[in-house]
Amino acid sequence: MLLAGFPADAFGTNCYVVARAPGEQCLVIDPGIGVVDQLDALLDEHRLYPAAVLLTHGHVDHTFSVAPVCGARGITAYVHPEDREMLADPAKGLSADLAALLGGRLPYAEPEDVAELADGLTMNLAGLEITVDHAPGHTRGSVLFRMPGDDAPLCFSGDVLFAGSIGRTDLPGGSTAAMMASLRDKVLPLADDTVVLPGHGPATTIGRERATNPFLIEVAGAPAPTRGW
Repeated sequence: MLLAGFPADAFGTNCYVVARAPGEQCLVIDPGIGVVDQLDALLDEHRLYPAAVLLTHGHVDHTFSVAPVCGARGITAYVHPEDREMLADPAKGLSADLAALLGGRLPYAEPEDVAELADGLTMNLAGLEITVDHAPGHTRGSVLFRMPGDDAPLCFSGDVLFAGSIGRTDLPGGSTAAMMASLRDKVLPLADDTVVLPGHGPATTIGRERATNPFLIEVAGAPAPTRGW
């Protein structure tokens, strides 16, 4: 398997590319703000051909480049229906301060071909098997993408789970109660060797987070920590 990632120019949002091998079709996960040139260079380096774009949720720092990436290749963007409206109007997922900061400054276009994700869905794209887990809390439509890896399972966690923290729940559509339920029902059952590839920051493992992440410890019954990033 070929797995590569890099942070976007804005907000440090991780954009990932995954394929069976160089020279084959690939999946692009969360193409954020200002990623097109760097993504094109990575695709050229490994001779990859995007087959689809997968979106962990609808926030603009994860979706901003979805239209140019999809439109240039005639491919589909996949998003959970609860976050579908943010592809048409990114401001619906922003706080008033962020909307004022970004409003009118970033030209945004909705992708032409959008398919909706469902909890428990298993897809076969670009020769890869991807399982979707609906994990609301950061947004109503946040999902995890899980797939087998060469040495251990992979989980693209978006802004549900980070190394040492979790996604914020105070933006429109966020819910602390839903986030804790997602951590309990969708994250904690994953195998300890699962490699977590988050929307921001470094990779980690479920085992490491189970032992050290204060939010997972809380869900497992320990005292409550302060809210994360």
